[in-house]
Amino acid sequence: MNFKNPKYILFGIITFIIIFLMNYVGNDAPDKLYRALLTAAVSAVAFIIGLWIYDRRDKNDERNNFD
Repeated sequence: MNFKNPKYILFGIITFIIIFLMNYVGNDAPDKLYRALLTAAVSAVAFIIGLWIYDRRDKNDERNNFD
């Protein structure tokens, strides 16, 4: 999996922005910026790891070779 592919970078950035805004707007705690940044960063990293696992699983799949 090529992590420098613009598609994966764009998905990571969009995930970060959406999760950040959801946490920042809906939180009334005094440390809402810290919580929103931390949650958004972890969510974007987890999303990228999930894409990597999904891509790796598809490459090792020998069940779909019908020919």
